[in-house]
Amino acid sequence: MTTSRRESSGPYETSGPYETSGPLETSGTYETSGTYETYRTRESDGAGTTTPQPPWPFTGREDELGLIRRSLSGARRGTVVSGPAGRGKTRLVTEAVRDTDCARVTGTPHSRHLPFAAFAPLLPEPVTLHHALRHLSSVRTLLVDDAHLLDDASAALVHQLAVHGPSRLLVVVTDDDEPVPAAVSRLWTGELLPRLALAPLPREETTRLLSADEDSRPEPLTAKRLHRLCDGDLRLLRELAEAVRPSGPRTGAPGCWAWRGPLPLTPAVRRHAEPLLDRGRPGERETLDRLAFADPLSLDADGLDLTVLERLECDGLLHVDDHGRIRLAHPLHGPALRSAAGRLRARRLAPPPEEHATALDTEAAELARRMEHADVSAAGAPLGDRLVGEGARIPAGYAALRARYARLRGELREAAAWAREGLRTDPADASCHAELARAEASPGTDGDPYDAVRLGAPERAAGRLTGVFADHADALARADGPALDRVAEELERRGFLLFAAEAHAQAASTHREPLAARTARTRALALARRCEDARTPALAGLVLGELTARQRQIVAMAAAGLSNRQIAERLTLSVRTVGNHLYGAYTRLGGPSRSQLPRLTEPPAALPA
Repeated sequence: MTTSRRESSGPYETSGPYETSGPLETSGTYETSGTYETYRTRESDGAGTTTPQPPWPFTGREDELGLIRRSLSGARRGTVVSGPAGRGKTRLVTEAVRDTDCARVTGTPHSRHLPFAAFAPLLPEPVTLHHALRHLSSVRTLLVDDAHLLDDASAALVHQLAVHGPSRLLVVVTDDDEPVPAAVSRLWTGELLPRLALAPLPREETTRLLSADEDSRPEPLTAKRLHRLCDGDLRLLRELAEAVRPSGPRTGAPGCWAWRGPLPLTPAVRRHAEPLLDRGRPGERETLDRLAFADPLSLDADGLDLTVLERLECDGLLHVDDHGRIRLAHPLHGPALRSAAGRLRARRLAPPPEEHATALDTEAAELARRMEHADVSAAGAPLGDRLVGEGARIPAGYAALRARYARLRGELREAAAWAREGLRTDPADASCHAELARAEASPGTDGDPYDAVRLGAPERAAGRLTGVFADHADALARADGPALDRVAEELERRGFLLFAAEAHAQAASTHREPLAARTARTRALALARRCEDARTPALAGLVLGELTARQRQIVAMAAAGLSNRQIAERLTLSVRTVGNHLYGAYTRLGGPSRSQLPRLTEPPAALPA
């Protein structure tokens, strides 16, 4: 399917048509290994049928998973898991009760008028609340999904089970605009069960989901855009990813696919944008469209009707900050409105290219100021993200600055992607070539004195660093583990996540106390995971040290290019055993692919003389 796109003039020229393919179908193979599930995709067979897709891998909820499992086995009587629709609540609780003796009931919207409808599979007919409570006394663990949809009798039964019954309860509630039965809400307001409000999946975990198929990975800017648009809704994420994944040649970084162009109005996108697309009162749709093309919009902008703005704000479609800037409430709304606007409407509402250039200069100046003050914590640059996502050509100088900012944050793949965007505009730009080389190089190859500290030779940087970087060199020279941990915490606060991970890793090998060493190692691994699983020399030994001797042996052979069968023959093991060892190693290493193993096992780069 080819979707036409509005073309702009000036320095923000768009590329050709944006192509999407239909939904990918899946093969019949469906493998489960531990808590992770994998699947393979295949091309459409032309029969016009769609094979149901298996779940994505379970990832990124390890802490929540452990908390729920403890609540089902410790002194607590269970827990309530809440969150918006699409947040992954049902998948999380399903993993929590996997391989356990657990009864399951589910509320449905069409049976809320029928007493005990949700419990019909578990109860005889007819039944009273007293008899139902006694009948379920033998149920050890009960999972109640979509508890906000329970009929009143079922809700009362769940509440009584929490008060009097011997069962452990795992209750799932969607907390959007759905009314929750009072008997269910009393589970946590009455402190009968603790409540776990599920936060959105972090961006790095969203990227792992999108990269579950090693042969079909989105490049970093595409993954970031999908994460931002879906705002934690994993069902929307999957539908949108399938809609925009290209069927033709890859166009992103090597081995990756890229999405550039307008937002496709898929059924899920239309459902999310329906409150905006269907506004019929005078002035409302015009105001929303103005916001979509000029987000944010100032309260004192010409032609704004305050009465209309108040209505839209009361309906939760926009919000106003303390500086009088108006923004749409959901990151999906602006792209959806822009996609739904006709070409003439878009030409009328879109700002001229010179306004974009001024806004990009403002974003670049703020990023440069933050780097000058050694602070690269998360900073918004919405226009640059939007323009690159929609396919506009970004000025090379701006792209190089974004690449440097991402590199300092430890987002090396994103840094390389920004450098490539700049080279798409100006293939000869020296700053983008330099940033691309730095993003893809190992520490110590560009003469930066701080690289000597990262590689464990602080004496090479004596007198050449200031601030927290000088503190890092000093703590490492003194082999002071606690000081290295303090430096790492300050680096993390300032947004230098990769440098913080390396400082914690150095502290882990310096601490004399085993508990302090384990804590530093855990922090280093967690930060490395947030840095796109970066594997620098300071981290590689730390991570490989988490493996058993047999896992290290097999990982080294796999990194050398041997297949599972070849490894099995050399070590006199079964192919299945080799696969299990590799799976265990992947889990400890943060889920890398086989292609990343050589990078883990390569020796540290040599420092320049």
